[in-house]
Amino acid sequence: MKIKAGDMVEVISGDDKGKQGKVLNFNPKSQRVVIEGVNFIKRHSKPSQQNQQGGIIEREASLHISSVMLVASGKKTKVGYRFLDNGKKVRFSKKTNEDIDS
Repeated sequence: MKIKAGDMVEVISGDDKGKQGKVLNFNPKSQRVVIEGVNFIKRHSKPSQQNQQGGIIEREASLHISSVMLVASGKKTKVGYRFLDNGKKVRFSKKTNEDIDS
């Protein structure tokens, strides 16, 4: 996949367009990512052992991977793959032609 957990991404469509954050979680099967500080939802929870009070909890929801773009060197960029001389496969920025995984 072109985006991994820990990458810096920017949202390119939807209500949170233009916001940047770090990828917390990535689900390759459903092609969805959870980004830190982006796409908050509210969930109502009953009082439980961990949450004695209960109430409304805000947390990040997932976004489809097509709605985000990788940020490398401070700029949004497309991602490509190349093989190094030792046979290792690395991602690179198509805008700056620099390796992302190095």
